[in-house]
Amino acid sequence: MLIDLLRINLRPYRRQLWAVVVFQLLGTLAALYLPSLNADIIDNGVARGDTDYILSTGGRMLAVTLVQIVCTIAGVYYGARAAMAFGRDVRAAVFHQVGTFSAREVGKFGAPSLITRNTNDVQQVQMLVMLATTLLVAAPIMCVGGVIMALRQDLELSWLVLVCVPVLIAGMLVIVRKMVPQFRAMQTRIDDVNRVLREQITGIRVVRAFVRERFETWRFADANAALTDTTLSVGRLMALMFPYVMLVLNVSSVAVLWFGGHRVDGAEMQVGALTAFLTYLMQILMSVMMATFMVVMVPRAAVSAERITEVLDTETSVVPPAVPVGELPRPATLEMRAAGFTYPGAAEPVLREITFGTEPGQTTAIIGSTGAGKTTLVNLVPRLMDATAGAVLVGGVDVRDISPDVLRRRIGLVPQRAFLFSGTVASNLRYGNPDASDDELWQALEIAQARDFVEAMPAALDAPIAQGGTNVSGGQRQRLSIARALVRRPDVYLFDDSFSALDLVTDARLRAALRPYTQDASVVIVAQRVSTVSDADQIVVLEDGAVVGLGRHDDLVTTCPTYAEIVESQLSADEAA
Repeated sequence: MLIDLLRINLRPYRRQLWAVVVFQLLGTLAALYLPSLNADIIDNGVARGDTDYILSTGGRMLAVTLVQIVCTIAGVYYGARAAMAFGRDVRAAVFHQVGTFSAREVGKFGAPSLITRNTNDVQQVQMLVMLATTLLVAAPIMCVGGVIMALRQDLELSWLVLVCVPVLIAGMLVIVRKMVPQFRAMQTRIDDVNRVLREQITGIRVVRAFVRERFETWRFADANAALTDTTLSVGRLMALMFPYVMLVLNVSSVAVLWFGGHRVDGAEMQVGALTAFLTYLMQILMSVMMATFMVVMVPRAAVSAERITEVLDTETSVVPPAVPVGELPRPATLEMRAAGFTYPGAAEPVLREITFGTEPGQTTAIIGSTGAGKTTLVNLVPRLMDATAGAVLVGGVDVRDISPDVLRRRIGLVPQRAFLFSGTVASNLRYGNPDASDDELWQALEIAQARDFVEAMPAALDAPIAQGGTNVSGGQRQRLSIARALVRRPDVYLFDDSFSALDLVTDARLRAALRPYTQDASVVIVAQRVSTVSDADQIVVLEDGAVVGLGRHDDLVTTCPTYAEIVESQLSADEAA
């Protein structure tokens, strides 16, 4: 998977990669040429006292060094550009793919894991690309070139290369082999820490309300300790690498000086050649070490690539139509024909045989006990998930045959959990209609019963909104979410229990102001309170995922036992009458 991910996403940057290879080749050749020049200075300049030769050869060394520096900088520059562009493209691809997921796929991976995959995992593969373009490209050139240049200096000492290199490789591979399973466990531990931390931050009020700070501290400490232990295991293995490398390097240096010294003493080898051979052996071993270091990075990057590819290869269960319908009649109707939904692996369907319709200018309310399937039913309309049985029609067309963008532009959804983005009041209201004027924003705020508190803010429409709307109350958050949907002026309004945080007076005022504003649209209101649904044109009563009542409030009180029970639990006998 790692190779496939690299091949596909690095293809647009082949020119940069070829530039890296060329510059690294020139830089490495320059580095290999320097020890030979140094040997010439020692043997032909210092030994003979020829100052002119030393200066001229030293000038050549400076020129070669300058070439090496320029080529190395250029190679790193193009390698970094390719690596950063690769990371940008993979992050964008993961983000785009997650954006197509339905609630089913998001629930399968979990938000913490998706965040980790799009940040830490992409960073691991990106780092591999960065190091590969700087270290891995130069390592084989340095190794092969170093062997050739070392043999040119003295053939008799070449057996040291045949001994030292395999010893270094064998020891490094043993360490790397032990690190691979640790890298796999590390990414899972990072997911766990992110999950626990996200739960605690999101549910901080619940934690404090139930005085569970100590328990949550312990829970985070457990996840953190597991990650720490795994990371320390990897760190200990990595800590073994460098002492082992230095041991091999130093023993090799001693061996070269020992055996080479005897050859110099016997006039079989010159001092400059011995110095050059020692330098080439160090370059060979360093290139092997760099290549082995890359091998250390590959297992972790491979694990990350598997996790990234898993997201990219996961197809959404909400499949776009092959030939999408691009136009819908205005105003659009909403109809459900024997619609049903079953979660994957569930024994029983959540919704069964849901049939009802609503016309423009008509308000349909959906009520039922907790777990009756109300939110799931609403999610079928904008295709946040697809019905597994029957059909959902908007404007007389099955939603599965409509282009998702066209469908969602015609729907205004106010979710059960009101969510605001960081920005301002105006930026949140214009989220569904960027071209809305200030007058339209104030009109929507007035209908949503939010004008008073927005006007009271120091900056009014430009008042800042924190991430998630945490700097406003729950009721204010709901009213701003309702105003955001109103600004869009869709054909179908879906209010998923979006009046729950409002007091009865504000609720009544909002619904009264809403009716003339939505007279050309179909309105669906999901609610728990009878007072919210009692004046609807029709009420759909759900119980265990099935419709057990359909009609107006006055009729259902006498004909639907489930609705009558809900009314009785909330209203007095006189109020129900």
